[in-house]
Amino acid sequence: METSNGSSETDFILLGFSDRPQLERIISVLVFIFYTATLVGNTTIILVSYLDTQLHTPMYFFLSNLSFLDICYTTSIIPQMLVNLWGPKKSITYGGCVLQFFFALDLGATECLLLAVMAYDRYAAVCQPLHYTVVMHPQLCQKMVLIVWLGGLGSALILCPLTLKLPKCGHREVDNFFCEMPAFIKMACVYSKVTEIAVFALGVVFLLVPLSLILISYGVITHAVVRIKSAARWHKVLNTCGSHLTVVTLFYATIIYMYMKPQNHTSQDEGKFLTLFYTIVTPSLNPLIYTLRNKDVKSAVKRIFWVEKWSAKS
Repeated sequence: METSNGSSETDFILLGFSDRPQLERIISVLVFIFYTATLVGNTTIILVSYLDTQLHTPMYFFLSNLSFLDICYTTSIIPQMLVNLWGPKKSITYGGCVLQFFFALDLGATECLLLAVMAYDRYAAVCQPLHYTVVMHPQLCQKMVLIVWLGGLGSALILCPLTLKLPKCGHREVDNFFCEMPAFIKMACVYSKVTEIAVFALGVVFLLVPLSLILISYGVITHAVVRIKSAARWHKVLNTCGSHLTVVTLFYATIIYMYMKPQNHTSQDEGKFLTLFYTIVTPSLNPLIYTLRNKDVKSAVKRIFWVEKWSAKS
């Protein structure tokens, strides 16, 4: 396996699954399929939410942001990953590695906060249906999304310099398929208490606190759902809230295990497969989860295609 020929001394080597060449071929095909599904599915949600006026609601505004975030997140990782899987070299430039690292922190933290905001939106829709349009007015939704994106950016601006300053002592091999914080910390040849405290503190702020708020929201929602007598409304609430809760479970379960668990307690292969799941599989499943049982989106797609069809004929 060629890893360093043609690469400069400042490049990093992404080991990925290079110790298992046959597995790499399978993974490359699966990654390409999931990435295509991510692009198609999330782009469809964004376009449908924008084109259909009946979907101009807070729920689909937040969902469009989630879809855009997932596209950016996977695009910052997968193209370089596929180049390394399909080619003989496994290198990435220092600048490319820093950008991957930064965007992974930024967009990952943003998604944690965005999922909490979406849980609050579901709480307002179920528990305050008569005042929902007043509570979740457009200006508030825009401010909440702005805070979410700025919060993710802030976390990256704090953790990225702290981690990059750790001495590598000549180590250039990243034992992962992209430049991520746990892999960078394992590359360091010294122990940094400051970095560990910062990672844990921001993990609490961006992982445990949003998750706690989500669980509280769904606790209140569950209490309200139990009292609903209309079977149709009860079914609709379960559909919309169930989709969001499924996404939350898939995303938080893996990312909390990776970032809140001491790094020396996680095996390399275990960490790689978990990372593969929440960076590649989950973003491709989000559109499917939100639209599979969502009649509003299905109806919107039919209306858009129907209008385009008749416009083309006329």
